Amino acid sequence: MKLNKIFPSVVAILIFSLASIIYFHPILKGYKLNQSDITQFRGMVKDINDFRSEENREPYWTGASFSGMPAYQISAYYPNDFVRSLDRLLRFLPRPADYTFLYFLSFFVLMMALKVNWRLAILGSLAFGFSTYLIIIFGAGHNAKAHAIAYMPLVVAGFLWVFQRKFILGFIVTGLAMALEIYTNHIQMTYYLGFCLLILGIVEFVNAIKEKVVPLFIKQVAIIIAAVALGVGANAPRLMALKEYADHSTRGKSELTINLDGSNKEITNGLDKTYITQYSYAKLETFNLFIPRFMGGGTIEKLGKDSNFYQFIEEKAGKKAAADYSEQVLTYWGDQPIVEAPAYIGAVIFLLFFLGIFLVKGRLKQWLVAATVFSIILSWGRNFEVITNFFIEYVPLYNKFRAVSSIQVIAELCVPILGILGLKAFFSAEMSTEEKYQGLKKAVLAFGALIIAGFALAHMFGTFEGLRDAQQYSEIPGFLDAVIADRKAMLFSDTIRSLVLVLISGTALWLFLKDKVKPVIVIVGLTLLILFDLISVNKKYVNADDFKTARKIKKPFTKSDADKINSDKIKAHYRVANFAVDLMNDGSTSYFHNSIGGYHAAKLGRYQELLDFQIAKNNIQVFNMLNTKYFIIPDAEGNPKAQQNTEANGNVWFVDNLIPVQNANEEIQALDSLSTKKEAVILEKDYQKMDMQFMMQQDTTARIALVDYKVTALTYNSKTETAQFAVFSEIFYKEGWNAYIDGELIPHYRVNYILRGMKIPAGNHKIEFKFEPKVIQQGETVSLISYALLLLISVGWFFYDKKKIAS
Repeated sequence: MKLNKIFPSVVAILIFSLASIIYFHPILKGYKLNQSDITQFRGMVKDINDFRSEENREPYWTGASFSGMPAYQISAYYPNDFVRSLDRLLRFLPRPADYTFLYFLSFFVLMMALKVNWRLAILGSLAFGFSTYLIIIFGAGHNAKAHAIAYMPLVVAGFLWVFQRKFILGFIVTGLAMALEIYTNHIQMTYYLGFCLLILGIVEFVNAIKEKVVPLFIKQVAIIIAAVALGVGANAPRLMALKEYADHSTRGKSELTINLDGSNKEITNGLDKTYITQYSYAKLETFNLFIPRFMGGGTIEKLGKDSNFYQFIEEKAGKKAAADYSEQVLTYWGDQPIVEAPAYIGAVIFLLFFLGIFLVKGRLKQWLVAATVFSIILSWGRNFEVITNFFIEYVPLYNKFRAVSSIQVIAELCVPILGILGLKAFFSAEMSTEEKYQGLKKAVLAFGALIIAGFALAHMFGTFEGLRDAQQYSEIPGFLDAVIADRKAMLFSDTIRSLVLVLISGTALWLFLKDKVKPVIVIVGLTLLILFDLISVNKKYVNADDFKTARKIKKPFTKSDADKINSDKIKAHYRVANFAVDLMNDGSTSYFHNSIGGYHAAKLGRYQELLDFQIAKNNIQVFNMLNTKYFIIPDAEGNPKAQQNTEANGNVWFVDNLIPVQNANEEIQALDSLSTKKEAVILEKDYQKMDMQFMMQQDTTARIALVDYKVTALTYNSKTETAQFAVFSEIFYKEGWNAYIDGELIPHYRVNYILRGMKIPAGNHKIEFKFEPKVIQQGETVSLISYALLLLISVGWFFYDKKKIAS
């Protein structure tokens, strides 16, 4: 009996492991997936990894990117992080097979919560895990996003068990799943999951009112809230540090009230609306959820010899030119800036989704349909401004996240759930054959009609012209016409493809109703059909060609001649501005140097403003105050060359004059003409805290220098006859950096918009800056309490129920 219960799970785990490994089979040879974002990430974290290996502790700060910033959102390990150990246990396969396995396993658990037959559960898990969007995000290196999506079904399973009155199981799973979900550190995906769960809660609440069991519903909600709170609490160091940093990052509120041109700026508590909605799905583009290349697929596709584009180039310039040009053709004609691939959920699973609409009864269907429609509408972003603007203005935290199109992850989750529930109802003996036949008929006709409607609407309202067409294909007459012809051909072939898959799937289900085939044959057939449907699309975008040797992945950057400038290491702690790359979207420079640039979407807000207002204008005084000792620029052949900046201010210097200003606007504007070696800008409120009479007493013999540099501890020696004011070429971040003079804690202030400044008394002194974030220790206490409560409540509840049953 026990073996019969374990057998399905063992089979499922074996299938999931094999499916993950086979798809990413180069991992068997030790190869690793080449991920663009992860390549940049390796540059960003080298400074942090070096500190870990040398000091055997966490820095929580990096000096290698954006002149210095907290490491919380880059790479940080937290004390007593037991959930990290659990996650590593579940992700035992090599990356990225570990994430796909997690997709499958988590969804399988959800299917068990929904009491689905294990064979159908495996089918659904494979459909969910091989959904194109969930695979193509690996190519871009969005591992944290994949990680967060993978735990979504597990969280939902915990909620469902609570609503099914399996309170202990639901409490434990919800608590652990929520802890794992938060651990992934992709708050945007977790936030979107919250919408899905909120819709589930609303549906359950309405049902509780109808059935007059509101007190039970309140009890269920209380259990869920307690479990979620403990799961969140287990991640307290991570979340508290993130919250603290978020207020100072580009996600926080800016103090500036002016734009670059000096005009008044719209004040917001989050990101700019244009930035939030930059990646918005067009309404028509939604059809690519079940017609893969409805809008041309990815931004760039490879076209074959039978394409109009190839034949056009061949006729004009020969076969070699045609082969070369056809390797990268701008096939995508939507209005998003860039698309790795279509977010294809699958024609087969979408047919099953429609089958679920017509066969499944009750509140689960209401939740899944509502959540799917909700996510699709919000993914339209700027293309449906009435709803989008409302959410940006009034829904808490919605304006903290960009790329609204990614909210379609809710549909990615809900479509296969309802699809499998539809199959469960279809194979159920509780439903008559006539009901099943009518449901299948309606599903095939409705979904088939929707596919055909998409094809017709594209030709009626679509232009088939992309954002970059004018600059790429306007020079040669007929060039664009050939590309458009191929875009139309893609739409036609993939429309036919989806229709054929629908007909094959529908026929298989019809044959079951006619007693021509057994259920297990249909399930196996549908599984194979889904795998063919999804994998054949996925392989166009993520395949064996994307893998490289482990050595190349671990050491992704090769030192150029321009990078051989740091031979004097600590003798001169300095920074580099690399203009041979995109300065503010580059992790490679941070791999070798302390860079004034970097690669991160949530850098410090004030630093981003300094970039926009000053660095973008090549203000040499700002480069100097950031101690930019070298500029890397491309030579005539495009090769990077290093040029020394002999005017760099150094690590620390005394100024002759402080200029008090009233607000952030005056701070940033003062840098336009500031002589940073002699002057510094400081807020009036900070200026008033000091007795500044000493500034009238110049000391030509005054000396101050950096004598020891570590990422989290900087030591300086000063020697002066009179009190002076020093400016340190280090980023001011009040939440953790403390200043000491001869071991005594001394206040320091923000100067020059982003640097540190401090009054130095006369005499010989040792000055230290130490990064000592209190938030980590505070969070550690909360996490330990949360772990303890989760364990004690679960164990105590179990024995209480056992004793209650026994009595």
